[in-house]
Amino acid sequence: MRNLVDSLQSPLYRRALLEAVLVGAVAGVVGVHVVLRRLPFFVVAMSHATFPGVAIASALGISLFLGGSAYGLVVVAAVLVLGANRALDDASVIGVVLAGSFALGVLVVSAQPGSSRDLSAFLVGSVLTVTPADVVTTVVVGAGVLGVLGFLQKELVLGAFDRSGASALGYRGWVLDAIVLVAVTLTMVTAIPAVGTLLAVALLTVPALTARLWVDRVGAAIAVAAFVGALSGVLGLFAAAIWSIAAGGAIALATGVCFLVSLAVTASRNRTGRRLPGRAGGVAA
Repeated sequence: MRNLVDSLQSPLYRRALLEAVLVGAVAGVVGVHVVLRRLPFFVVAMSHATFPGVAIASALGISLFLGGSAYGLVVVAAVLVLGANRALDDASVIGVVLAGSFALGVLVVSAQPGSSRDLSAFLVGSVLTVTPADVVTTVVVGAGVLGVLGFLQKELVLGAFDRSGASALGYRGWVLDAIVLVAVTLTMVTAIPAVGTLLAVALLTVPALTARLWVDRVGAAIAVAAFVGALSGVLGLFAAAIWSIAAGGAIALATGVCFLVSLAVTASRNRTGRRLPGRAGGVAA
């Protein structure tokens, strides 16, 4: 515990803690839409697809956020265009578009001095070295993403549950898809300094899955997922300070611990007949 107390006195650690909380909360909210639309595979794929953009940006000495976002948005556009071809299912489209992306990123990084260190930072993050600019980016991008998702929540939820109904009401399915895919991409790129491209998958999926164990309404699920994501950031950083382990991995592992604890508690209550409030059925709008 003394290591934790000493760490909390460091401005760098407190900044890392703030970044972890912000990233965890934003990713938790976006993750609810990922789960509603059954997009975990897309999130895993984007963790590989944004990597080349980040690696190229690093090699050129420009913003990692701009590089990763630009490359990721190109991938999203390609997925949407190919997805319009009814001959291909969604999984095949994503596989076609993302084939070779991760390899391209590895090649770009390997051509640079200190490639092993850079590769590790890109893949699993380095939250203890985040800069004030990283925190500002997280705040600005997170506020924008949450604002758009909140403003369009009814439409996005309708499109997730009843695509035909949304189309009948005049909403274009591909536009709603694009909004969610762009939100996922921007959130993932924002999370790279904290947890890297690979471990960001945990924050974008597990808190939302944990929320589904406790509540069955979208609004409540968003609140619970944001809390679980932020809590995972805190627990992970605390564990990293206490046991001197990798912070990014500890944060991702904390999401799994929260899920398993929630699963055990809810399963126990259901067996004893003490159902949790609102758990009569599936997730509702």
